[in-house]
Amino acid sequence: MRLEPLTLEHAPALAAAGSGPRDTYGFTFVPDGLAATEAFIVTALGEQEAGKSMPFATVRLADNLVVGTTRFGNIEHWVWPEGNPQQRVVDSCEVGWTWLAADAQRSAINTEAKYLMFSHAFDGWHTHRLQLKTDERNWRSRNAIERVGAKFEGILRAVQPASDGIVRSTAYFSITAEEWPGVKAALEAKLTGA
Repeated sequence: MRLEPLTLEHAPALAAAGSGPRDTYGFTFVPDGLAATEAFIVTALGEQEAGKSMPFATVRLADNLVVGTTRFGNIEHWVWPEGNPQQRVVDSCEVGWTWLAADAQRSAINTEAKYLMFSHAFDGWHTHRLQLKTDERNWRSRNAIERVGAKFEGILRAVQPASDGIVRSTAYFSITAEEWPGVKAALEAKLTGA
């Protein structure tokens, strides 16, 4: 797979990716139809312009199809005393807003995308912390997040609207810079089948 910077040109393909079976999207906002997909992309690009996110289209190499989306979000630049050696390009960020077409789920695509994004955050930006989160009720996503090496931190209760219209409690996970070498080695082993 590859990650391409998300643009409005991806809207038709992304809408098609989300148009298949939707039974696994119960806890995830996945736009339904071209107009909703275009609005989703416009919002993501607005956050990118504000320096808050970096969205991508997820492309499956086997058939060169857009099969979903993911992004860096909640990009943080902490205030450090001048000259402090702890300052990073990006001090902390989140990986999320991820969804895949039904036929791309339970494949290596998500693991490979996370590997690429984590590598960029830790090896490129030298970030201190990377965060992932999901609806507390979404055990499938929670298990997937733990499988890519993130550690469960806890539940933030009644924190935001859920995709199904209720007030959501959110499960938080993270990886720190100190943990990254071990997480990286485990992901590489998964991806190579070692």
